[in-house]
Amino acid sequence: MGLLLGAGIFGAWLATLVLALLAEPAGWTPAALGLVIALRTLLQTGLFILGHDAMHRTLVPGRQRLNDGLGRLALLLYAGLPYARCRRHHLRHHRFPGSRLDPDFRRAIGDGALRWYARFMGNYLSLGQLVLLLASWLAVAGGLMLLEPRQALAVPTFWVLPLVLSSFQLFLFGTYLPHRGDGSSPAGRHAVRSLGYPHLLSLLACYHFGYHREHHAHPGVPWFRLPQLRGHVPHQHGHGYGPADDSRPLRPGR
Repeated sequence: MGLLLGAGIFGAWLATLVLALLAEPAGWTPAALGLVIALRTLLQTGLFILGHDAMHRTLVPGRQRLNDGLGRLALLLYAGLPYARCRRHHLRHHRFPGSRLDPDFRRAIGDGALRWYARFMGNYLSLGQLVLLLASWLAVAGGLMLLEPRQALAVPTFWVLPLVLSSFQLFLFGTYLPHRGDGSSPAGRHAVRSLGYPHLLSLLACYHFGYHREHHAHPGVPWFRLPQLRGHVPHQHGHGYGPADDSRPLRPGR
């Protein structure tokens, strides 16, 4: 199931990118423009979710080489991210959530969302990756200009902007809201919390990663099965729930 859904996300991301880049610029209405940007943002986020599941070895369970290869491809297409480094950082996040060893957590209680977001992105993006992204965008934009000068505007509109919006989406629903705390945990303690959105909204928000306590409790469960865990993970304070590299599937109803 994970591989089939992954193939669908990969295919839809590529198809919508090509179609959007080649569409007639004058043919877009504001409503169509907004809808396609939203769809491209959701699919862009989906690439990272596939890379994330690959980090937990749940994208293609039992076939580590294929799993890691697809994870590398997903993160490369997402933003030129290096799979090995992202995996090291993410597994540290699972082992030490909310501590100084957690690369995704804020440094101080008073840190605001923007400072936290900037540090979060700095942990995953490097100058070399930014150069690679810029070179890719300029190369494609240059090719489109040969067809129609205005066509080059499709690159920032349908490729760059969805990536930026996706990074906010992942940070907001996958890191900031689940890990910021709500004042109910004891002073100095960190508590992972779930967002409790309805099923469709949970899917659209960030591929069910609003079920964040469930994910930390069972990191070996892929994104599309997280809703099955609702109500099976007790609310608790503290730093973590289980091993970050546990890829054993959870039986339905467990």
